[in-house]
Amino acid sequence: MTDVTRGLVGLAWPMVLRMLMLHGIVVIDAWLVAPLGEEALAAMGLASAMGGLLLGAQNACANAAQILAAQAYGSGSPARLRAVYHEGLAISAAVCLLGLAVLWAGGDGFLAMSGQSAEVQANARLYLNIFVGVLISEAIAQSLSAFSNGTGDTRRPLVSYLVSVPVNIGLSWALIHGHFGLPRLELAGAAIGSVAGAILRAAYLIHLRFRPAPDVEALPFWPGLRAHLAFALPVAATFFSAQASSSVCMLIYAAYDVRQFAALTLILPWVQVAGTFGMAWAQAVGIHVAQHLGRHGLSDSLRVALRTAWKGAFVMSAVVAAFFAVVILSSGRLYPSLAPETRAALMGFLPVLLLLPWPKNSNAICGNTLRAAGRTVYVMHIFLWSQWAFKVPLSAALVFWLDAPVFWVVALLLAEEVVKLWPFHHGVRRAIWQR
Repeated sequence: MTDVTRGLVGLAWPMVLRMLMLHGIVVIDAWLVAPLGEEALAAMGLASAMGGLLLGAQNACANAAQILAAQAYGSGSPARLRAVYHEGLAISAAVCLLGLAVLWAGGDGFLAMSGQSAEVQANARLYLNIFVGVLISEAIAQSLSAFSNGTGDTRRPLVSYLVSVPVNIGLSWALIHGHFGLPRLELAGAAIGSVAGAILRAAYLIHLRFRPAPDVEALPFWPGLRAHLAFALPVAATFFSAQASSSVCMLIYAAYDVRQFAALTLILPWVQVAGTFGMAWAQAVGIHVAQHLGRHGLSDSLRVALRTAWKGAFVMSAVVAAFFAVVILSSGRLYPSLAPETRAALMGFLPVLLLLPWPKNSNAICGNTLRAAGRTVYVMHIFLWSQWAFKVPLSAALVFWLDAPVFWVVALLLAEEVVKLWPFHHGVRRAIWQR
C-alpha cells in the first residue's frame, strides 16, 4: 500500500463508519417503525423529507468549512485555522435559526402539499416538532465535526457517534414499543431517541472543542466571515439544492399509493447508507487535495493521488453493489410485516441499484476535488441543472402524467448520475491535469 493510499484510507475509514451510523439511524428507525404499518412509515418519510432538508443546509455549510479548515491546516497558519473555526460556528448557528423559522412558518403547508391523509400529516408534524432538538444539537456537532475532519482528525467525529448512536437506538426502541415501563409513543418515540442521541453527540464534541494557543493572532472577524461566505455559498447552494430537490421529489412520490410510497421510504435510506462508502472516500480525497494545495500547490504527486483515489472508488462501487443485492434479496426477512406489493416493488429496484454506485462514486471524486481546487461555482451549476432541469421535472412527468411504476423513480437516480458524468470529468481534467 502506497503512502497516498494509506493517508486516504486513514482519513476515510472513520468517516465511513461515522456516515454509516448517521444514515443507519434513519434505516433503524424505519425498521423499528415498520411494525406500526405503512401509514406510520409514510408519516416518517414525510417528516424525514423536511427534516433532512434542514439538516442538509447545516451539513452544506459544514462541508464548506471542512474544505477551508483543510486549506488552512495545509498552509500551516494557526491564525487562519482559528478564524475558520469561529466563522464556521457562527454560520452554522445562523443557518439553524433560519431553518427553525422555515419549519415554524411553512411546516404545515409542506405537509399539506403531500396529499397524504390527515392522520399521516399529523404524525409527521408531531415528529418534526420533536426533531427540532436534533436541528439545534447538530448545528453545533456538524460544525465541530467538519473542523476536526479538515485538520485530519476524522476519528473524533466517529467517537461522537459511537457514544450517541447506542443511546439513540435503545431509547427509540423502548419508546416506540413501550418497553422497560416507558410509555408507548410509537412514531414520537423514534424522534425522542434521535434528539437524545444528538444532544449527547454535541455535548461530547463541545467537551473536546478546539482550543487555539493563547498567543495566536486573532484575524479580523468580519472580513474573514465575508470571505468564508463567498467560498461557502456555492457549496451550500449545491448541498441545499440536492436536499431540496430530494424533498420536492418525495412530495411528488407521495402521490403513489401507500404501498409504493412505503417501498421508497424503505429503500432511499438504504441508498444513503450504502452511498456513505463512496462519499466518505470522496470527502477524504477532497481533504487531501485541499491540504496538498495549501501546502504545495499543483504538482505531479497530486495527479498520482487522484489516480489512486479513482481506483479506490471502483472498489467502493463493487462493495456497494453487493450491499444493495444483500439488502434487496433479504427484504422479506428484514421487513416480514410488509404487504406483498411493497416487497415486489423493493425487488424491482435491484437492477438499477446494482449499476448506480459506479457513476455516483466517480462523480463524487470529481465534485470534492473541484471544490478543494476552488471551483465551487462550477460544481454548483452541475448539480443545479441536473436536479432542477432533469430529475425534478422528469419525476413529476413520470408520476403525474405517465403514471409510471415506482421502479422508474429509482431509475432516475441512475440517469441523473449519468447526466453529470461528462461535465464533472471534463472539469477535473481541465482543473488538475491541464494546469
